[in-house]
Amino acid sequence: MADVEAAVRELVERDRDCTEKALAQMDLRRKINLLIGEWKAAGGGDVLPNVRDRMRLRSAKTSGSPLRVIASR
Repeated sequence: MADVEAAVRELVERDRDCTEKALAQMDLRRKINLLIGEWKAAGGGDVLPNVRDRMRLRSAKTSGSPLRVIASR
């Protein structure tokens, strides 16, 4: 989805027609909302991570020393 958003942003910045990509982006968002609705209906009650949480997790994974990672293999 991030790729589609970036493509829309790039087309808008270049003053190009972004209709097709924007419709694809809206379709992806609709699918995500449906999946979240199904998940909640099935009993899902956990707090879903937002972008800030995901970035924090990603930086925690990559912050380790590369030598330590290689040595632990």
